[in-house]
Amino acid sequence: MSIVEEIQRLKEERHAVLLAHNYQRPEVQDIADFVGDSLYLSKRALESDREVILFAGVRFMAETAKILNPTRTVLLPDLKAGCSLSDAITADQLRAWKQEHPGAVVVAYVNTSAEVKAESDYCCTSSNAERVVRSIPEDREILFLPDMFLGDYVRRKTGRKMHLWVGDCHVHTRMRPGDLADARAAHPGAPIVAHPECGCASEALSQVDRVLSTDGMIRFAEETRAPEVLVATEIGILHRMQRINPTTRFTPIDAKTVCPFMKEIDLVDIRDSLRDLRHVIDVAPEVATRARRALERMVAA
Repeated sequence: MSIVEEIQRLKEERHAVLLAHNYQRPEVQDIADFVGDSLYLSKRALESDREVILFAGVRFMAETAKILNPTRTVLLPDLKAGCSLSDAITADQLRAWKQEHPGAVVVAYVNTSAEVKAESDYCCTSSNAERVVRSIPEDREILFLPDMFLGDYVRRKTGRKMHLWVGDCHVHTRMRPGDLADARAAHPGAPIVAHPECGCASEALSQVDRVLSTDGMIRFAEETRAPEVLVATEIGILHRMQRINPTTRFTPIDAKTVCPFMKEIDLVDIRDSLRDLRHVIDVAPEVATRARRALERMVAA
């Protein structure tokens, strides 16, 4: 029996659903029941009737699934799958920031710990951050965290005044405006799509054809008829984009844009996690109750 067949068998035995983020290894994406961004996968977790949710992603995603599905077993196949952006702010730091801005509305990117979400009013993903911010009354002060590049992009798009936490994704921030200029010169005529977490996205809007969330990039891949597209985000998404549209060549702006945390999980980890119910993710009830409000607003946006 192959390891893929073994995983399929264990998945049925455990009555499990397998969710995989767009940045996961290709072989992990290929065996998942659902592949997508954080918002899409959060919704699929809510809709599933499976007793076990195995999340092939990073820890904050598994925590989110547990908060939204408190009665189910949530598994993270490898506990080393963390997130540098989530680590950019702690709950204590957020509480101190809120004290400096009493009455401000806190918008937390989903790439945050459960404890930070519990201190927030709204959660958002890159696909609905602009929509969430626009829904807040214009007379309210906004604290946006933890990604300064996504925050700056949303601030420019909405025209809203926002205080931004100085945090970033160490993978996306490596891409700078000069990288876009070099790619454009090397691939004339190819459109550039960039994730708003990229360090180049806000500073080089004139060079970017579309700023898109990972889910937006998938939709773009379905629709484009360009012979080649340059992609500025973690390279794991290229596998899915190429499968969706094999007639277009999807080229990374930087082939070294690899998230080591997203690549921690492999098929062996998934098999062992299902077999042994290994690495169960729990969130303290008092934290989960407070965080759920912000997450439910994200899912509903």
